[in-house]
Amino acid sequence: MIKKNKILVVDDDKQVLKTLEFLLETEYEQVTTLNNPNLIPTELRSEKFDVILLDMNFSKGQNTGNEGFYWLNRILKADSDAIVILITAYGDVELAVRAIQDGATDFILKPFDNDKLLATINAAIKLRHSKIQIKNLKQTQEVITKDLEKQHLLIKGTSPAMEKIYSAIKKVAKTDANILILGENGTGKEIIAREIHRLSARSNKSFIHIDLGAISENLFESELFGHKRGAFTDAKEDRTGRFEIANAGTLFLDEIGNIRLPLQAKLLTTIQNKEVIPLGSNSSVSIDVRLISATNKSIENMIQDNLFREDLFYRINTIIIELPPLRERGNDVILFADKFLSLFSRKYDLLNLKFDKNAYDQLLNYNWPGNVRELQHTIEKAVIMCDSDIISPKDLISNNDEPQKLDDIERIAIIRALNNNNGVLTFAAKELGIARQTMYNKMKKYGL
Repeated sequence: MIKKNKILVVDDDKQVLKTLEFLLETEYEQVTTLNNPNLIPTELRSEKFDVILLDMNFSKGQNTGNEGFYWLNRILKADSDAIVILITAYGDVELAVRAIQDGATDFILKPFDNDKLLATINAAIKLRHSKIQIKNLKQTQEVITKDLEKQHLLIKGTSPAMEKIYSAIKKVAKTDANILILGENGTGKEIIAREIHRLSARSNKSFIHIDLGAISENLFESELFGHKRGAFTDAKEDRTGRFEIANAGTLFLDEIGNIRLPLQAKLLTTIQNKEVIPLGSNSSVSIDVRLISATNKSIENMIQDNLFREDLFYRINTIIIELPPLRERGNDVILFADKFLSLFSRKYDLLNLKFDKNAYDQLLNYNWPGNVRELQHTIEKAVIMCDSDIISPKDLISNNDEPQKLDDIERIAIIRALNNNNGVLTFAAKELGIARQTMYNKMKKYGL
């Protein structure tokens, strides 16, 4: 059985190329030969090779190995993980050893011993795969570590509205169906996505969250699909995209309603084909992810306005889960408030804090336009600012007759603008007379 690996052979001796091609093509998926080293850069841009066999001398009468050193350096600059095996004569062994110090993996001697040659190449392939695996694991760990630094707290409400949600979660979690979570800002869409992953057959694999609303358009493909070194100006090394990092696990595409139509087309192609093509590469990478998406927007309205692709909508919404706003969850407000009070009391070492009855009444009567996220922010602020062991209404929601801080006024204005525009950032930003990115940054600032 032919091994699924790609080999590049570079030698000015056409007879050597024919011999190696005849030997290797029965062992490996693809064998490419070049008798002109000047073609190496073009070949590396169009293909990714597992092993490169490189002669050390190309010009007649040359035996210094300088040409081999030059092209070795060029190859490693193009791909720092490249595996280069030098082709050398007996007299060049000392040069080959020196080249290994410069980054070559091994060398083989002319004339070739076929068994030793194949053993050397196979060992080099294993090294290549190990290097890539380690690099991918490192990048995956970096993403997961940043994710773990965030606080993800599932508080199970007891309201009828939320009981229906939990029942639906249990049914869909065991499947691989793509899920679309709808709900206002701050309703806990990410928390629900994590719960679905936790209950799924993929729970022992990665849960990768990507906020599409926070990615600039020029970095979209790089973030989702990855890139190769040199693919664009700042691409100084290979980078694994979030789809590939989430392979075998769950990918959560938050704020999916924020991506523009041209990028929606690329996302649709990836979901349909179950493969990604990193920027700067012609080779695809197969992916197997459970896709969960979320948005606070009406995708159906966006489709009518030609702002969202209908075919993408059908791809991401095998199941729709719509989270109710906090104001429709009844006494869940009290349950959430108590949980947050316990959490922040421990965090700030203020363990004797309690709500008084009037505080509970105020929590129940307030509309919570920012939903659970606003409640969490309010309780944390009350814990920090409270002057006694009892949290009263004055420690919670500001009295309209009292002067408010500029941040509070700005935050309320943003919440109102979002509600006035059904959560559409672009329209809300326009109402406030600020740029969309400024709007997004301020929402991050105020936890909205």
